[in-house]
Amino acid sequence: MPKANLSEVLFKPSFKHPETSTLVKRVTQSSATVHSPLDGETESNWYRMINRPMWAWRGIDPIEVETVLARIAASKNQRTNEALLDTVVGYRGGNWIYEWAKEGMLWQKEAQDLACKDPIKAGNCWLKASNFYSIASYPHLRGDRLAEQAEILADRAYREAADLLPFELKPIDFNVDGGTLTGFLHVPPTGDAPYPTVLLCGGLDNFQNDYYPLFRDYLAPKGIAMLCVDLPSIGFASRWTLTEDTSALHQQVLNQLDQVAWIDNQRVVALGVRFGANVAVRLAYLEPRRLRGVACIGPIVHELLTNKETQQRIPNVYRDIIASRLKLDSTTDSLLYIALNNYSLKTQGLLGRRCSTPMCSVAFENDIFSPPSESKLISSSASEGKVINIASTPLRSSFSNGLQQLTEWISQKLC
Repeated sequence: MPKANLSEVLFKPSFKHPETSTLVKRVTQSSATVHSPLDGETESNWYRMINRPMWAWRGIDPIEVETVLARIAASKNQRTNEALLDTVVGYRGGNWIYEWAKEGMLWQKEAQDLACKDPIKAGNCWLKASNFYSIASYPHLRGDRLAEQAEILADRAYREAADLLPFELKPIDFNVDGGTLTGFLHVPPTGDAPYPTVLLCGGLDNFQNDYYPLFRDYLAPKGIAMLCVDLPSIGFASRWTLTEDTSALHQQVLNQLDQVAWIDNQRVVALGVRFGANVAVRLAYLEPRRLRGVACIGPIVHELLTNKETQQRIPNVYRDIIASRLKLDSTTDSLLYIALNNYSLKTQGLLGRRCSTPMCSVAFENDIFSPPSESKLISSSASEGKVINIASTPLRSSFSNGLQQLTEWISQKLC
């Protein structure tokens, strides 16, 4: 019997799945307009944020992005909200998950056709497929079954890419809170084990494969490995709940690195992106002897978590992401405000107090999610602190330059 295609096994068009935007019930609707260098921008007729800059950074052709968005916009199928283009009900034409996964399947087929002819090209095709599947599953809300199936495809495609591209991807199981949490170690093609390592703490709306360009273009050339561990409530850590002790899982992982032969556990820097910086900075205070330094990109550690006005300015989809991670299937602005206040590292009595771990933070101009005060608070709390500022225009070159500076700082700490 021929082996069934994984995508055919996962996606069952006859089953009626809930549409993504209906999964979190909100009393208040936001009409905020956001242009974020890391998260993309809101558009009045889309539920999700459209993140063209970061999708391009991850290697997706902008023309292909517009093609997929056009297919979604042109659909005549039923929507849960006719004012929002990406709310088509069911796994069919025009549905966000369907259209992005469909594009991923085209690259997957291209990869399979090239497997014997050109392994490197095939690997890059698998990588593109993984990126499309990842976008399909965004914003990764709890209970979104179609999105979970796209996540499985993204993970499989990423592993296939790693088998063909010039780096190793090693799944490593860690014992945490009575269960097993899988992290993925990216091993550079040069140098010898054990490697100096960056422990990557990603954001609330990103998966491990989303950060591959950071490893390929910045860390790997310096012989630095990258260990990715998902935040509680997402990806491979979805079975765990995100609590005020945001670093609980990563702290347990950090304490087990001496058991991983490929990692030099004496040379580790934690790198947090967005809410992942909340995890990384907590580790700076709780595990100073295990870290050479902590780096942050657009950190969310205090302002967004404690300021009502700032929270009201973020888009509906990001409120839903936060509510989903906190397991709030229905929420109000006041309930969300009360819950988030406890996640502030300043409220917890950490930030503002002197920290012996060196810390560096990347701040983006006009960033509503992470104003400059966040990075300043981090750097001023460290015995050795640094802020790297990134201008909003031209974003691509400024972002690249900022990552180069950050990589140099990390490299110096790992020497």
